[in-house]
Amino acid sequence: MEITQKYINDLAYKIVGRAIEVHKILGPGLIESVYEHCFLSELKSAGLEVKSQIPVNIKYKDDIINFALRLDVLVNDIIVVELKAVETILPLHKAQLLSYLKLAMKPKGLLINFNCENITNQLVPLVTEEFSNLPLE
Repeated sequence: MEITQKYINDLAYKIVGRAIEVHKILGPGLIESVYEHCFLSELKSAGLEVKSQIPVNIKYKDDIINFALRLDVLVNDIIVVELKAVETILPLHKAQLLSYLKLAMKPKGLLINFNCENITNQLVPLVTEEFSNLPLE
């Protein structure tokens, strides 16, 4: 199967749907780890390949730093999902996800905040240049 922008966007749509389901059941106000556990369960039950708390190595000049960062969720080895349970999404959170995407060399990421009234209103999708270089369909 060829990876296309459409495939990635369709996958992102499924991921967001699972986050909405978790939020519909739990609502806002819990800690991030509770949402992560339930979100992982939803993704797996949807038949998606899911990994969580994935270490990301940082290459700095000739050094490899291999203990500094962890991706919250990686779906189908393509989309990075950064989960939050915060009052407000900050520019720092977006920068964090973009850095994770570049370091992990993944084409798309989703920043999902569960501490809100509506998941889709605070959803932040980000793409890298790698995404732009993929075929549309």
